[in-house]
Amino acid sequence: MTDKLLKWLEPPIHILMWVGLLAGFLMMMHVTADVAGRAFFTPITGTNEVVSGYYMIAVAYFPWALIARNDDHIMVELFTRNLSTTVLHWMDVVVKIATAVYVAIFVWQTWERAIQQMGAGEALQVGGGYFIVWPSRYFLPIAGGMMVIYLVIRIIHDIRHPHRPSEHHGESRI
Repeated sequence: MTDKLLKWLEPPIHILMWVGLLAGFLMMMHVTADVAGRAFFTPITGTNEVVSGYYMIAVAYFPWALIARNDDHIMVELFTRNLSTTVLHWMDVVVKIATAVYVAIFVWQTWERAIQQMGAGEALQVGGGYFIVWPSRYFLPIAGGMMVIYLVIRIIHDIRHPHRPSEHHGESRI
């Protein structure tokens, strides 16, 4: 059952990753156009606000679930390299549980903040007007929520099948 759920999560995980990649591409094009505009014409008003308020957040957070899926997080094996595979497996489960709890708290807090900022109509003053940034506040709970959902299902899988990795465990394909 957990393998089916993990497989079902593949499309939304990849959609978030592709949205993050698209945001990175758009950020490069936007900054390039702004720099060219400064050199030849006039700079694009609000570039810094768009980059920091939308693009950078999408680039940094939307790939979280893919990182969890591929186990591509940073690992230091200095003290664990000589442990048995069973001990390593259960340590990995404990780390996933701690990560899921931490990210769930992150999701809860960022969701509350997104609602507050939406209600306040969060905007930045740009040139002669305002640039609305509150929608990007929802990027964090969306990305974190997908990571938590993936981790919870993966934890259940790893507990139920301690000697069988999920079919996606450790794969680096996009």
